[in-house]
Amino acid sequence: MTLSAMPILIRRFICALTFLLFLSPAVAAAAEGTPARCQGTDMLGEMKSKDPDGYNKVMAESQALPNTEAMLWKIEKPGTPASYLFGTMHLSDPRIATLSPTVKDAIAHSTSVALEVADLSDKAVAAAMAKTASLIIYTNGESLKSALTADEYKDVQQTVAKAGMPGELAATMKPWLVSMLLATSDCERKQLAAGKTVLDLQVAAEAQKHGIAIKGLETIEDQLNALASIPDDQQIAMLKVGLKFIERADDMTETLVQMYTKRQIGAAMPFQLALAAESGISPSVFDGFKKSLLINRNARMRDAALPLLDEGKAFIAVGALHLPGPTGLVALLRQSGFTVTPVE
Repeated sequence: MTLSAMPILIRRFICALTFLLFLSPAVAAAAEGTPARCQGTDMLGEMKSKDPDGYNKVMAESQALPNTEAMLWKIEKPGTPASYLFGTMHLSDPRIATLSPTVKDAIAHSTSVALEVADLSDKAVAAAMAKTASLIIYTNGESLKSALTADEYKDVQQTVAKAGMPGELAATMKPWLVSMLLATSDCERKQLAAGKTVLDLQVAAEAQKHGIAIKGLETIEDQLNALASIPDDQQIAMLKVGLKFIERADDMTETLVQMYTKRQIGAAMPFQLALAAESGISPSVFDGFKKSLLINRNARMRDAALPLLDEGKAFIAVGALHLPGPTGLVALLRQSGFTVTPVE
């Protein structure tokens, strides 16, 4: 993700959808000779050295957020076999996209495995887009071009072209969609085109190896509706921040990898707000994002997971940002009567 709010968070939810939609033959051809993993600068580490006060503020907020110390959690209730909750990242980096022996064992002993979305096939994505075209593109005569400066719109056109589509289509795209494209570095696209898989898909593959059917906690349409429900002015503001850091997608990917492996995922939101502040963006701009993509979705995913957890031996894998905080899944499951304890 870039240094903006959208790259930091939206990549976590539907980056896999981006690759299905926009991985062009040209990108696939360019995947030959890709490095073992993408390279970048840890922006949080950079902040520690260049802006220690800002870094200390981010880390203090991160440490105050509950339930950030693990990515794998055990879920228990008397009389019910144990289940597990696993936080993922939609990235192909081998430091993330490698299942630990503990995670593999938890999957092997499960009778149900649930991801955010069960079916991300080309057919499923195409069907969802056909049903929800007005969430993805302007259908009322509005244009993204009119909301941006000439230089910003030029960058948007180049971003769209890199994704394998004609640049003139940029004017019709909703801001959240362009932000999602910005969130994916050229290197990550090439990694996926070369056959690398994101962590979520490795969970699915491990489940299939044991003959366990994959269930979904939500649909592609649910995710598109959540993104599109962010107020338009907030979508535009977050896109503008992303465009200011357009050259640093690889750096933000590295930052996310470091946050995940160091179990500092609680720093994601404070970090994004600190960086957005450099562009003069008020924290309130992200209220719609947090409400729609975190708070509301967490509650819906909790409700979808409860029948599986009540049966026991379930393995639930969702984006890591859905786990921490007072409205995160760990807290919501505890409120639902389960004991939830960190594993790794």
